[in-house]
Amino acid sequence: MLSIGAFRDQVIGRVRDGAEIAALFAAPDPAGAGRSARFLLYAVLAEHATGALQVTRAAVKASWPSLTPDCPSAHWFEREIAEQWNLAPEGHPWLKPIRFQPPMPGALPGGERPVIGDAQFFRVVGEEVHEVAVGPVHAGVIEPGHFRFQCHGETVLHLEISLGYQHRGVERALLGGPDTRSVHYAETLAGDTTVGHATAYCEALEALAGREAPPRAQAIRAIALELERAACHVGDLGALAGDVGFLPTASWCGRIRGDILNMTALVCGSRFGRGLVRPGGVVFDLDHEMAGDLRSRLQSCARDAAGACDLLWRSPSVVARFEGTGTLSERTALEIGLTGPAARACGIDRDVRRDLPSGIWRFSQVPVSTWRTGDVFARAYVRWLEVQRSFAFIEEQLETLPEGDIRVALPPLARGAVAVSMGEGWRGCICHVVLTDGRGKFGRYKVVDPSFRNWFGLGLAMRGQQVSDFPLCNKSFNLSYSGHDL
Repeated sequence: MLSIGAFRDQVIGRVRDGAEIAALFAAPDPAGAGRSARFLLYAVLAEHATGALQVTRAAVKASWPSLTPDCPSAHWFEREIAEQWNLAPEGHPWLKPIRFQPPMPGALPGGERPVIGDAQFFRVVGEEVHEVAVGPVHAGVIEPGHFRFQCHGETVLHLEISLGYQHRGVERALLGGPDTRSVHYAETLAGDTTVGHATAYCEALEALAGREAPPRAQAIRAIALELERAACHVGDLGALAGDVGFLPTASWCGRIRGDILNMTALVCGSRFGRGLVRPGGVVFDLDHEMAGDLRSRLQSCARDAAGACDLLWRSPSVVARFEGTGTLSERTALEIGLTGPAARACGIDRDVRRDLPSGIWRFSQVPVSTWRTGDVFARAYVRWLEVQRSFAFIEEQLETLPEGDIRVALPPLARGAVAVSMGEGWRGCICHVVLTDGRGKFGRYKVVDPSFRNWFGLGLAMRGQQVSDFPLCNKSFNLSYSGHDL
């Protein structure tokens, strides 16, 4: 517990020294009431170099000096805090809602809730400067989001992204848990990251209960997580090929993605892994026959994916279209707090599985895949490297599954405690922070999906690009609307 000045100095100083903000959020101070009501700011700082997590907090009433001018990676978090609690980070350069959500229970009184999409957008004024508005309804079967381009001719000067159309109030719904619905909320935070978020949720509860999932369950969770990663990456490589009209890889990767999803369905009956991961372990086991079937399917997928992607990398027209498009520098990526393959494509060597491991990752490692050019090619190629390494990891785990139980019972959760759970989802760092009240129930449940940290990176990647580059840049990030709109 620090003063707000020391809190601010600590966060800014640690980030300058190489830490990243894994979470920054507010919660009502249970010790305050009435006129003395105040809020607590929490910061979770992850130090990848040392493998350490630090949680620090400070009390505020109505405002605090913004961190953003000295720590740009805090800017999206501070805008969320202002929206959720009607608190003001004074000095923030662009303070507007990021989701247009109603205030959280216990928030300071504020004005009327703004209408989604009805906002002041950043504008560039000048001769021949014009706007291009896209969405929120799009041509494909995708989630809604609004994109506002400021252009000079075909060149994008600035892209502002307006989200919130998928807001479901999941963090609000989790308050008072855990109950029978809580794990289902966790599984659907971002539907294509079911295993990643369910694992983070369960590990947080296991920490609060003082129990650990059995080694066999940890291995099965990791297998499911890497199947989820491989399926999404292969699907995105096919979609990128489709965006440039390279149909062989586009067609093959669509089918291979389905084959990988079917492997997850073989394990638990759901192609997206729902119903597999539960507090204390997993629900479904892998017998010897099923493990052999999975290995056979995995080897077939690996061969087919290698053939499809080899065509992609050997096509000069495809590589030329990818290279130099949507480039982000390593410095910019670090400043804005980019995470996952998008960050590793800029040369940032960070991966939660290696740097802050939990579960089976403490004993089995996947090499971290990086590139340095920060463009569409780099984001695509890092995905391909990760697919290959995920396949190898899964095969190793299937051959060496630990013996024993797959689930243990959890006692009641600790009261008045805090737990931080982090994992490397296929988009990047997933962070769940749980604060329990005096009954051992969720007093505050904070989720940071990697999309929350990466949407602004897509906006910066479009600067100086042609408007027609947007589909390609957008797909190279492939961020979640629902994972952001919690």
